Amino acid sequence: MNKGFPITRRHFLKGTAGTLLALGMQKTSAQGSWAGRSRVIIIRNPEVLGADLKIRTPILAEMLDEGISLLTGEQPSLAAWRKLFQRSDVVGIKSNVWAPLPTPRELEEAIQKRLLEVGVSEGNLAVDDRGVRHHPVFKRATALINVRPLRTHHWSGVGTCLKNYIMFVPHPWQYHDQACSDLGKIWTFPEIKGKTRLNILVALTPQFFGRGPHSFDRRYLWPYGGLILGFDPVAVDSVGAELLRRKRVEFFGEDRELDAPPIHIYAADRKYRLGVSELSRIEIVRVGSREGILI
Repeated sequence: MNKGFPITRRHFLKGTAGTLLALGMQKTSAQGSWAGRSRVIIIRNPEVLGADLKIRTPILAEMLDEGISLLTGEQPSLAAWRKLFQRSDVVGIKSNVWAPLPTPRELEEAIQKRLLEVGVSEGNLAVDDRGVRHHPVFKRATALINVRPLRTHHWSGVGTCLKNYIMFVPHPWQYHDQACSDLGKIWTFPEIKGKTRLNILVALTPQFFGRGPHSFDRRYLWPYGGLILGFDPVAVDSVGAELLRRKRVEFFGEDRELDAPPIHIYAADRKYRLGVSELSRIEIVRVGSREGILI
């Protein structure tokens, strides 16, 4: 890490309220750069989860389509997808296979279905996580979709979109130092830079607290029934991190410390200029159920 960039919890947290900070703002396009304010969609439907937390696929697909339409300003949903992807694109869907809380297969399939309807050929479309560095589709990808579940994380504080690209590097553990503060650097590498068209945090059953490496505890899951979508990965992650923080306050009666503060989100903004991390600069569009929305 660059010793001249002092990243601390003080830089990331504003007072005791834990409000995400940022001052850097970039120019923007619909494909994922940013100007002044970033738009993040929170779309929720309590019916997406059954009594056993089983995902109801048609409802999840509807939520995805509505979120894309709101991001792009296009209706119907297929027109929205066509605004982001072309028939000629080679698309890698970067998922997350962490066994206790993986990217839902139902969501991966819904994304693939829409891309096929856009005209992307099956041979130019793939879903992968740990094998992305060697996957032939990802090696020639013109576009990426970043989709993973929202949870706390031992090394980075939160497991969100910025963290999800760590499998693009040969030695992921080399990015664990100083609360994974250099994760944004990965997004500047040629195989990734400028290719991410869409970021999705799966907030169906987020994990809002944990202790230790690979921590999973069902006590700290809750049926939020949501998706968080945006073009700006920093803004999406800022909203996700704040949602987890507020749930901890609600659950514990205090902002209980994580194993690491999520300072990599602030660094992605201020050091790597990847997006907007200040909540006041993020336009949050809330759709669906407001009960227990928290943010």
